[in-house]
Amino acid sequence: DLVMAAVQQFGMALAYALEALKEDSELGMTACQQNGSAVEYLSNELKDDRDLVMIAVQQNGWALQYASEQLKNDRDLVMTAVQQFGMALEFASE
Repeated sequence: DLVMAAVQQFGMALAYALEALKEDSELGMTACQQNGSAVEYLSNELKDDRDLVMIAVQQNGWALQYASEQLKNDRDLVMTAVQQFGMALEFASE
């Protein structure tokens, strides 16, 4: 569909999608593979999806700032984010 085509080209296009589409894990996964920062526009439920957020931080460690608090405590996820972008450590839970 149109929104899927848009996020395949520009993940941040997710910002303009209807709220209901921001709950779609397949759409979210596609957007985050293209641009990890697209996780910012996902529903709170998807921001707590470890697999999806892992893909986001592998693409862009900065995306850790948008992960759920629970995932900011996930050592492997935080390490992946920091390896991709060292400053991502700033967004890890204490």
